[in-house]
Amino acid sequence: MKRLFGTRTLLLALLALAIPASSFAAVAISITIAPPLLPVYVQPPCPAEGYIWTPGYWAWGPAGYYWVPGVWLAPPTVGLLWTPGYWGFGGGFYIWHAGYWGPHVGFYGGVNYGFGYPGHGFTGGVWAGRVFRYNTAVVNVNRTVVHNVYVDRTVIHNTVASRASFNGPGGLSARPTQEERVAMGEHHVAPTAHQVSHEAIAARSARHPNAPQTAARPQFSNTHTTANHQALANHHVAANHPAPVSHHIAANHPAPANHHAEANHHAEANHPAPQVAHNNPEGRGRRK
Repeated sequence: MKRLFGTRTLLLALLALAIPASSFAAVAISITIAPPLLPVYVQPPCPAEGYIWTPGYWAWGPAGYYWVPGVWLAPPTVGLLWTPGYWGFGGGFYIWHAGYWGPHVGFYGGVNYGFGYPGHGFTGGVWAGRVFRYNTAVVNVNRTVVHNVYVDRTVIHNTVASRASFNGPGGLSARPTQEERVAMGEHHVAPTAHQVSHEAIAARSARHPNAPQTAARPQFSNTHTTANHQALANHHVAANHPAPVSHHIAANHPAPANHHAEANHHAEANHPAPQVAHNNPEGRGRRK
């Protein structure tokens, strides 16, 4: 048994070393169950100019996978963009690659998080000097307070997109483009304190599912297209809280973001339910 544990630990260490240090990616968690499909939810409108959308994702906790809702928040500094985290499979385990801030969007596993994150790059807006301009063809903004907008529908592809939430066999097979490789080597900034606390709140909600919630849980759908995202985004719905799924999985914690968006909008949240796995994988991990 000790030999098995030692082999597993060594394998995870080697996998962690294979992850670029600049990605802050590394949470070596020995999870053998794939994360659930991404839920379909409504994006709350951007509550203030300069805020960036950070999409929801599956994290891992003692009870399995739980959903961390997407949220609008201010970047650490002007000019930075968010590269979402993603789950990647390798060596028999699912490893979490944490998100980060940087001057360009790097690789996020090819996961189609929607709302400007179609799997590669970011189409939800651009920085113009010190001002962030929003592409309302794919993101939802509060026009009474956000005026720096434009419409670029060429980024919309009306095809059914995969809702897979991980990169690897049975999920997505995307590989980094040259631009993403360059972005991965740039200086990165770790998730903000707001993001960390946001995830902590989601984790507490997953542990106490019967506690009062501030937003309704969205319904799952069999299709997930960019066009569908935009249609949903046009409604005043607020958070994205898919309900927890039923697979025991543990996760890394990128965490809480700013709650102004959630507070200012009575909307449905993106909170998928945690998953409960039947083979209790070990979920210890540490960031590199």
